[in-house]
Amino acid sequence: MVSIAAHPVGKGHPVYVIAEIGLNHNGDVEIAKRLIDVAAEAGAQAVKFQKRTPLISTPEHMRSVPRETPWGTMSYLDYRYRVEFDRDQYLEIGDYANLSGLDWFASPWDVPSVDFLEDLNVVAHKVASASVTDLELLGALAATGKPIILSTGMSTMDQIDRAVDMFDPAKLIVLHATSTYPLSPEEANLRVITTLADRFPTIPVGYSGHERGLQISLAAVTLGAVAVERHITLDRTMWGSDQAASLEPAGLEHLVRDIRIIEEALGDGVKRVFPGEIPSMEKLRRVVA
Repeated sequence: MVSIAAHPVGKGHPVYVIAEIGLNHNGDVEIAKRLIDVAAEAGAQAVKFQKRTPLISTPEHMRSVPRETPWGTMSYLDYRYRVEFDRDQYLEIGDYANLSGLDWFASPWDVPSVDFLEDLNVVAHKVASASVTDLELLGALAATGKPIILSTGMSTMDQIDRAVDMFDPAKLIVLHATSTYPLSPEEANLRVITTLADRFPTIPVGYSGHERGLQISLAAVTLGAVAVERHITLDRTMWGSDQAASLEPAGLEHLVRDIRIIEEALGDGVKRVFPGEIPSMEKLRRVVA
């Protein structure tokens, strides 16, 4: 079990639902606040953002690539700067999330972004799948002593092993993920959840999904995922690369509702005769054992 703020995450505890806002705010604080409202109203436990120092985290070969945006054509690097929140903006949305009863944190994509988030006293850090092999970044994250959520998309098991070894297992949550946007069912490979749970028996294992719909995320819960992360959006037709693989408000609400139903329905695995069965047994069973 790992504690994130007041929430225990692990077997025997409610599934920790992370609503990933990511960059779906398109650099607009008011959109970010509306998405925080969506997460709170749906019953999620946390919202997550992404934090970059664009000049460091943008691959050199991508920096000058033209990008069509709602603000005109610009280089990919300029686009990255355009959608980043500064310190005052993060203070505003962080306070808004806290007042909404939500944990908030982010995926830092470079070491200065770790320092940036630590200065804001986030309750945890998320390692994006793209950063699994960035050992310098992982070391900086481990040094914070905060709970770490590690996504494992686009990674081999050897790469995951090296990343896991960087962290205190008592403060680590590992998420199965496939980094296809949007994710098709044939690439979901949900049985990796049990593979990871067997490989890291003391570490809580969850699921980060990029699929359309709810079925795959709900199946992940039945396979033992103790945390579920999904991107959220106000409208999947909004501009942005993650919007199409995101849940709209009603979708997130239904996801949380159905996760709670599944948690209750899974039970404890002990076979017993339930009180609701007694009338049926008395009416239908001919031979009493």
